[in-house]
Amino acid sequence: MEEQEVRIIVKSAPLKEWAAEYQLLHKEAIEAASKAYAPYSHFHVGAAVLLANGEVVSGSNQENAAYPSGLCAERVTLFYAGAKYPDVPVRAIAIAAITGGKLVEGISPCGGCRQVMLETEIRAGAPIKIFLCGSDKMRLIDSAASLLPIGFDGSDL
Repeated sequence: MEEQEVRIIVKSAPLKEWAAEYQLLHKEAIEAASKAYAPYSHFHVGAAVLLANGEVVSGSNQENAAYPSGLCAERVTLFYAGAKYPDVPVRAIAIAAITGGKLVEGISPCGGCRQVMLETEIRAGAPIKIFLCGSDKMRLIDSAASLLPIGFDGSDL
């Protein structure tokens, strides 16, 4: 039997230590979370992406009484960015969540969102920086492939 170890490197720093463009993503993700439609879970998630052309696009989770018809903030945002700017790579995504009136410290994306991030990354041929937002710090994962190391992609079809 052969073993393979899979590791992920997560960098963490106070918000003020990140570049201004990433601080803006933090702010935009939190603002987007405040606009989420989450009447059932009361778990408000927001995402903001920085595109290679400098544009910032944000979105929030959208729930629906007919589960699972809702959609996560990350997918709402990435799909909107892909529809509006189909040929512009995503450089970074910031994710924030609010529940009970408080920011969740370092929310992590679900498996479906990780898969969409991976496909977005593959499509552009460039890694996407993933920022997990806390109240006064952010954690960084350097690529979606790091979040989903044994991912399913078009080469498997």
